[in-house]
Amino acid sequence: MKTNSTIKMIAVAAAAILLSAVNPSKTSAQAAGIKNIVIVHGAFADASGWEAVYKILVKDGYKVTLVQNPTSSLADDVAATNFALERQDGPVVLVGHSWGGTVITQAGNTDNVKSLVYVAAFIPDEGESTLDLVQTVKEQPKGILPPDAKGNVYLGKATFQETFASGQTKEKSDFMYDSQIPLTVKAFTDKVTAAAWKNKPVYAVKPSNDETINMGLEDTMYKRAKAQVTNVTGGHTLFMTQPKAIAAVIEAAANAK
Repeated sequence: MKTNSTIKMIAVAAAAILLSAVNPSKTSAQAAGIKNIVIVHGAFADASGWEAVYKILVKDGYKVTLVQNPTSSLADDVAATNFALERQDGPVVLVGHSWGGTVITQAGNTDNVKSLVYVAAFIPDEGESTLDLVQTVKEQPKGILPPDAKGNVYLGKATFQETFASGQTKEKSDFMYDSQIPLTVKAFTDKVTAAAWKNKPVYAVKPSNDETINMGLEDTMYKRAKAQVTNVTGGHTLFMTQPKAIAAVIEAAANAK
């Protein structure tokens, strides 16, 4: 015969189970097992542009690390990314935008990286550089200025909003132009030595109007990497104009079985 205390314990346990079923305490991120997201920004910008995506992911229960890579060379940016990966406490979804795609292609070989998300990004193969990919198409990006005396490459102001900051307000575009971080010639010409997309699941976002990376080239790279592609309306910096759509792709990668 059950004692009153035993009956009370059973009742409390049943209530706790019922409560968790109705209002689960675990977030979708925790339930899926991957809660760490590491984001690598591209050239001519820094990680602050990802704030809107960051807020969505954090609200949904993810731990998000934004890499402030120097865009000075592939080795430097991979080192900065690897440092961020070393700080994670479990498996990671690694995200790269534009030039950041080249970075995650190399850095993604780290064991705790479980999948890769390319957002309007380059996806080189082994032995390829970003410049090699750009030179495979006839139509070259507009507005890229010749390297300065120190080998730094900037975007020109005349076409900045049309190409890089498409979809942004003029005020925002002007701020992005004045705060741009150059990409070095060395970064453009550094070659990937091991392509992580050959061994890990790949997700990709293709903008509807990318004037920075040739859209035909994006199709070619995404097909070669066997990426699961999501088409999103927007320009090259669509992670700023369409943060919900970008966050959804990242969460899909985190929740994939």
